[in-house]
Amino acid sequence: MIELEDVTMKFNLGIEKNFSIKQAFVNFFNPKHKKQKKEYFNALKNISFNVKKGEVVGLIGSNGAGKSTLLKVVSGVMKPTQGKVTVHGAISPMIELGAGFDMELTARENIYLNGSILGYSKKFIDEKFNDIVEFSELRDFLDVPIKNFSSGMTAKLAFSIATVVDPEILIVDEILSVGDIKFQEKSKNKMLEMIKGGTTVLYVSHSLQSIKELCDKVIWIEHGVMIKMGDAKKICEEYYEHQMQK
Repeated sequence: MIELEDVTMKFNLGIEKNFSIKQAFVNFFNPKHKKQKKEYFNALKNISFNVKKGEVVGLIGSNGAGKSTLLKVVSGVMKPTQGKVTVHGAISPMIELGAGFDMELTARENIYLNGSILGYSKKFIDEKFNDIVEFSELRDFLDVPIKNFSSGMTAKLAFSIATVVDPEILIVDEILSVGDIKFQEKSKNKMLEMIKGGTTVLYVSHSLQSIKELCDKVIWIEHGVMIKMGDAKKICEEYYEHQMQK
């Protein structure tokens, strides 16, 4: 269902600085700066693995290990510098919840806006509108601009829109921590419902407990390198011991 072959993701650390107007002005008066070598950072280094249909695979690792970058490469948000990514099936990425929202528009308007960004037709959104609203628990705030929402309310709405479909492949980045405790439990149950329905899942979380509860296998990544892939409970225990020994 998902296959990665020697995937490397390299970022030019200076590209943003070099394109700024301020930096262009500095470079004009400091020609030597132009001759400096570009600095590169390998977020992923020769990653290879396979995920079969219906498998739930967790990604663990320290902050900055490359987990979120890997999800973006698999979902097609980023193109790898080297290597090959093959995905069979429709993907529903939940990586940056609410990234497609317009903060000036109301929740009602953003349901249609964000839904269209995710590829939903207007007819589909019309049919699923009440389901989205009920799950989000935000019916009393439908005509309030998103800019007046708390971060938790925004995440609730985004999660509700993203999970109204039953995708073949679900890409998830730390979304079970959105909202209050009650909504977190509801989000977890929604995930379990999708998993039982045969959805293939790639799931990033710093909660080893949720990884062990939801995942069949785990991929452990550090500094962009895949350390191990195997049984979820076994790898999580090894990772925990490794972290405690630091």
